[in-house]
Amino acid sequence: MSAMPVQEAQAQYARAVEALNRTDWANAQQLAMDLVRRAPPHAGVYFVAGVAARELLQIPLAMQCLERATRLNPQRADYLAQYARALSQASLASQAVAAADRAVALGPSDPLSCDTLGVVYSQSNDYAKAAAMFRRVVELAPHIASFRFNHATSLVAAGEVEAAEAELEKALELDPKLWKAHLSLANLRKQAPGDNHVEALQSRLASADAADREAQLFLHLSLAKELEDLGDYPRAFGHLEQGKAAGHAMRDYSSDRDRELFEAIMDSFPGAQPAASGFGNGEPIFVFGMPRSGTTLVERILSSHPDVQSCGELHHFGVALKRASGSQTRPMLDVDTMRRAAGVDWAALGRRYIEATRSLTGKSPRFTDKLPHNFLYAGYIANALPGAKLVLVRRNPMDTCLGNFRQLFSLAAPNYDYSFDLLDTGRYYLLFDRLVRFWQEVLPGRILELHYEDVVEEQEVNTRRLLEFAGLPWNDACLAFERNAAPVATASAVQVREPIHRDRLRRWKHFEPQLSGLRALLEEGGVRVTD
Repeated sequence: MSAMPVQEAQAQYARAVEALNRTDWANAQQLAMDLVRRAPPHAGVYFVAGVAARELLQIPLAMQCLERATRLNPQRADYLAQYARALSQASLASQAVAAADRAVALGPSDPLSCDTLGVVYSQSNDYAKAAAMFRRVVELAPHIASFRFNHATSLVAAGEVEAAEAELEKALELDPKLWKAHLSLANLRKQAPGDNHVEALQSRLASADAADREAQLFLHLSLAKELEDLGDYPRAFGHLEQGKAAGHAMRDYSSDRDRELFEAIMDSFPGAQPAASGFGNGEPIFVFGMPRSGTTLVERILSSHPDVQSCGELHHFGVALKRASGSQTRPMLDVDTMRRAAGVDWAALGRRYIEATRSLTGKSPRFTDKLPHNFLYAGYIANALPGAKLVLVRRNPMDTCLGNFRQLFSLAAPNYDYSFDLLDTGRYYLLFDRLVRFWQEVLPGRILELHYEDVVEEQEVNTRRLLEFAGLPWNDACLAFERNAAPVATASAVQVREPIHRDRLRRWKHFEPQLSGLRALLEEGGVRVTD
């Protein structure tokens, strides 16, 4: 291919930048990649190509282009920020934080780069750095609603609820159509008669475009939350169904795909391996279970111990297993990955996980990894890390399913697609129940099963049981987990800063008439439902 004349290259680069600025990712990528092939190396060209590839979810290409941009011009904080974001999207948390730290050291002054760095730190569970970056963003661009929303999210993680509420209200003043902010505001506290947003939300819903699925999703779920707080359960459930139906229409989900995956996990697992074949590190305590089952509560109890560092929800084990398997498919976990994973080097897998988490776990002798969906990997974790402790948290199946259906999880995460339909949620629970019973059978003694209701009803007895299993000495601080200052970025961020309440037990009874189909599905699947 012939070299491009300088003036032509400059003109094409200008068009590529223009396309990038108007979010025409495909055109920006085409123009920039043509320049990569035909013009001399140029940092800006690689930057445009990398950002476009990242937005198009072509993450390996994005990392390659953005890394080249940072080498050609290492003084551009915005280049490093986008490189860090691509690394984060590839679940390379340690490398992402290192790149972000390099960007911060250069003193970025543009809001977009600072916001990008805040997102990177949030996704890497470094909430203190995230809050600092988002605070800087708001100082630089106080009139951008989305920046205030991100700042509010970091404040919630830090437990600064009143400050978060003020930021969300300001964000909605700036942009009433920042729909997700309505739901965040509704979730911040229990709404009360005379002090709620129901009337405002109803007005917003009445004027919103019925074809705008995002608006319908967030506004209906906001109303569902607030009406439930006010005790109007039938109307709350009606809005919940409508909101989730709007979200379901935005997804491409089939419960058959999940069934095939769960079966592949059980069929491919090679069985428990001798401890000598794994990596001998006893630092991690894995806490997992169905989302909304009490995993955050159990993790907060553990991380209140002075010997335990809270590391949040880490995706590092899944990333390590994916790479060890050699699977080239896009999903982090699928049938192809599990079939290839049976013959992995267990010690190498465990070592890779520990090394990947080291930047987050060096402060205490032990650390928690509280990713709920690690229940999918439990057998592989046990083989790779024979010294690790595995804690399975379970909850009343009706409360678990209702909790998943009530919750709006990350729209970017495919693991939660089942939660947009009540009966799909029940089907997923049945798959979960079968899988964790399988793990208990093939890994006798390796997994402690705790029930949320038992922890609530007999907190000290079950805390002692938990600490004994984890090999930790008793510490009274574990009974006062609500004083734990560690950040929380899960759906339970507000609740776990309060003492244990029994009013969250048997919540499903408020919606018993609406949940009759779910109950029948669970009971037909062999799951006992108690009143």
